[in-house]
Amino acid sequence: MTSEHTTKQPEHGLIALLALDALLLAIIELFFLPSYLGPVQFPITAAVAAVTNPLLVAVAAKSTANGAACWAPVLVWFLTVFVLGVFGPGGDVLLPAQDWRTYLLIAAGVLPAAAMIGIVRNAPPGAR
Repeated sequence: MTSEHTTKQPEHGLIALLALDALLLAIIELFFLPSYLGPVQFPITAAVAAVTNPLLVAVAAKSTANGAACWAPVLVWFLTVFVLGVFGPGGDVLLPAQDWRTYLLIAAGVLPAAAMIGIVRNAPPGAR
């Protein structure tokens, strides 16, 4: 006999762990965004965000029946990128508005994850 309280605890723990993963990924992706490959700007972290954020959403959707919990990794990632990017460490602006890499990182992090949320929310309950 399992109560609803004991079965919900692992879900909350996993969602919190996925949110922590999103936070750490956002920090790493933000700090390595201005990287270069030789003399060429090479924002590889935008590609990392485009792959990892939908994976975090898919794992969140698989672990819980709560549809709103799927948004947790994306929201944590976006808030971390925004707060650190605008009010960065020591007052540095890490996401300048006139840099194309800023828009690439935000689009690559949010759009594929939002598409994954649409996919998992419209999937039949047994398919998750």
